Amino acid sequence: MRLGIVTPVVNLNPRFDPPEWERRGGIDDIVEVARAAERLGYGWVSCPEHVAIPTSTAATRGGRYWDPLATLSFVAASTHTIGLLTHVVVLGYHHPLEVVKRYGTLDVASGGRVILGVGVGSLEAEFDLLGAPFAGRGARADDALRAIRASFSQRTPSYAGTDFEYSGFVVEPSGVQSDVPIWVGGRSRRSLQRALELGDGWIPFGLPFEDLETILRADDVVRDFASRPGDLDIVLAPEPPLDPAGDPDSTATTLRRYRDIGATGLALRFRHDSRAHYIEQLEAMGELSAAVDRR
Repeated sequence: MRLGIVTPVVNLNPRFDPPEWERRGGIDDIVEVARAAERLGYGWVSCPEHVAIPTSTAATRGGRYWDPLATLSFVAASTHTIGLLTHVVVLGYHHPLEVVKRYGTLDVASGGRVILGVGVGSLEAEFDLLGAPFAGRGARADDALRAIRASFSQRTPSYAGTDFEYSGFVVEPSGVQSDVPIWVGGRSRRSLQRALELGDGWIPFGLPFEDLETILRADDVVRDFASRPGDLDIVLAPEPPLDPAGDPDSTATTLRRYRDIGATGLALRFRHDSRAHYIEQLEAMGELSAAVDRR
């Protein structure tokens, strides 16, 4: 399984009780963690997207969300090979060509390292604040995905769909990856269907292991996988955060469980109490994952 990280500092999710160093952390911490992950062979670092969280929601979702484009651009300038994952861009907040221009520019600047994680979005108050329609967002997201796929790396893109239509415009830069990886996030079975139909990967979040197992082993899902012309990355996020240095046996068991239900990659959180401890966990997980893969 490939390994990537849910980057510390950029988002403080109350469910995972972020330690004090992470609450006080800044860009130097993000960059040092990204450099360590790159050195240790991790596949990507990630950054989520929210513009403004209602105060009534911040206690459960967290209020800190570093902007993914700014953050991943800074990481790109400080690294060489590690993937840059948006986990996730909320499609309803942007025109498809806005996504293509912004992340296409990052793709060019980073030498083709963008992994475009996308989602439909669920925070209605944020949609309202931004003047984005909440009703019908799923169908619009599907059309936006088709438009992005048709336009990424195209200097003069054209597209005609159900919600978006354009031609006769230059978009430059627009990316170097003609087949930029698109991973679909979400917390529903429909998000997996969207990934099967329109994406290259599924990267759900907030779903317990038992729910993931039920979804992935459903007869119709198995049939859909079998009929798909290419492979689909299944990138899962184990919960609670793992402790490979302190509890390697339990961590190895978790890795095997996720591998056995079809995970091709893991988006990882760790137990940690300092930046140095976090990097120790990165090292321990790399060694442990290699040992599990050999068995």
